Amino acid sequence: MDPIATQLADQLIAAGRELYRQGMVPATSGNFSARLPDGKLLLTVSGRHKGRLTHDDLLIADAHGRSLDDRRPSAETQLHVQAYRRFPAINAVLHPHSVNATLLSKLRGTALTLQDYELLKAFPGVVTHACRVRVPIFANDQDIERLAALVDQEMDTHGPVPGYLIEGHGFYTWGESVEDALRHVEAFEFLFDCELRMMTLKETT
Repeated sequence: MDPIATQLADQLIAAGRELYRQGMVPATSGNFSARLPDGKLLLTVSGRHKGRLTHDDLLIADAHGRSLDDRRPSAETQLHVQAYRRFPAINAVLHPHSVNATLLSKLRGTALTLQDYELLKAFPGVVTHACRVRVPIFANDQDIERLAALVDQEMDTHGPVPGYLIEGHGFYTWGESVEDALRHVEAFEFLFDCELRMMTLKETT
């Protein structure tokens, strides 16, 4: 790897350790990527434990997600490719499997609406708590190209979003850097936790 790719690899490795510490990437779940200046992608190799990543657990792929060596990238690579095509300014995509995200994805139908939370300002373009952020929820699908097409169609219809949920699976979010993407993961996780606690409070009152 060249120095820039090595630096990004170090950032993804650190992100994996932090998310594992928080219980968001158990077993070999989740996948991460970063976009290199030349448009190629740095991707986690399929089946690797995200809390124990090394440089050998990352590969370089072309802009279409095709590995440039004999290793296989994450099976969900096309969801990363879709995000990079949709948002030219982003340079990192993170996909954790937190408990909160997984539960909410099975309880809220086709979308989760986050409204009037101060922390919504953690997301790009949100300047006030007095807003509604729609987080789509997609049915899980082993046909990732079909799922990526549905995500793209959703964004055509409802506009850009800071992330989305996959039913029983976890969530995707992104940012202009790995650090930005991690901030969005943290914000989403706080908001998902609030939503679940609010549901519990409503059921007991």
